[in-house]
Amino acid sequence: MKSLTFGSTSLAILLILACFVGCAKQQPLTLKDAFQDHFVVGTALGGNQINGDDPQAIALTIEQFNTITAENAMKFGPIHPEPETYRFDISDRFVEFGEEHNMFIAGHVLVWHSQTSRWIFKDENGDDVNRETLLARMQDHISTVVGRYKGRVHGWDVLNEALNEDGSLRQSKWLQIIGEDYMQKAFEFAHQADPKAELYYNDYNLFHEKKRQGTVRLVKQLLDNGVKVDGIGMQGHWGLDYPSLEQAEASIIAFAELGVKVMITELDINVLPDPAKWRGADISMNVEAQNAINPYKDGLPDSVQQQLTDRYAELFSLFLKHSDVISRVTFWGTHDGHSWKNNWPVRGRTNYPLLFDRAYKPKPAYFAVLDLVN
Repeated sequence: MKSLTFGSTSLAILLILACFVGCAKQQPLTLKDAFQDHFVVGTALGGNQINGDDPQAIALTIEQFNTITAENAMKFGPIHPEPETYRFDISDRFVEFGEEHNMFIAGHVLVWHSQTSRWIFKDENGDDVNRETLLARMQDHISTVVGRYKGRVHGWDVLNEALNEDGSLRQSKWLQIIGEDYMQKAFEFAHQADPKAELYYNDYNLFHEKKRQGTVRLVKQLLDNGVKVDGIGMQGHWGLDYPSLEQAEASIIAFAELGVKVMITELDINVLPDPAKWRGADISMNVEAQNAINPYKDGLPDSVQQQLTDRYAELFSLFLKHSDVISRVTFWGTHDGHSWKNNWPVRGRTNYPLLFDRAYKPKPAYFAVLDLVN
């Protein structure tokens, strides 16, 4: 009887140990679950996904992410193409989708030099409007769009890419016609339209020292003037070998010292070679150049897949290190087939910049990222 008891106890202990080891090895089920104690993880949704034309991507979004950004549907051109015309059909569905699945909804973007309807800067004769007219049009646009989603869109990219690479102000039509205070006015109009929404400045290449310093100057000036700025979005259109972790970390720290949130926005990792060395060539006629800038048409080699895996792992290690100030990490696309990197800066290339492949399956980089919090 004692022997039987001893055997049963030993078996129970072994079963408990086996369960413990098995549970320890089990991966967190999703990105949103894995990082729920650190920051929200999101994706950008395109119009075809919002409209239901890519149901697998939508299923993946519901499964993996707890925040969404509209890739194009809320930009000035698509949503306000003509003076008296607003097109809210896609953006309405976008917001409804986020609400249905209890997601943090990010609006993108209110004031930008690109993808902005040209009419806003012109009078009936085709000449530039004056400062007062453009300010009134800006306020009307922001009040209408932000006001429509008051209390529903939780944060807005108010100002996008207002700086040059050296940190100076971009000579956009907004700046040329209104003056430097156009940035302050944009934030003020957005705050008036929805006092509770978070308001952000968003830009790319903020890991460069001069652009980092320019961003600090810009946001500090706004804050010193009593303007509500809640966060800075660092666009993560990065590569396998840039930026260095030291560069990215320096910017995270510098922005956090302003007392605002830091977000990693528009994250994707380019794995293709820079086409700059072939610029000026007729790509359609130059087969050698075409193959050189699009080398992975038939799939990503294992060696490059490993580089991508290592890159995502080291970046998310950095994000976790600073999760006390990083509130959101958003991928610019749900899967490789959706990414804008397939068509920019050269159309028709086959890129692999995200955590999910063209078959909506997780890549090794996905599991490497989850391993960080396992």
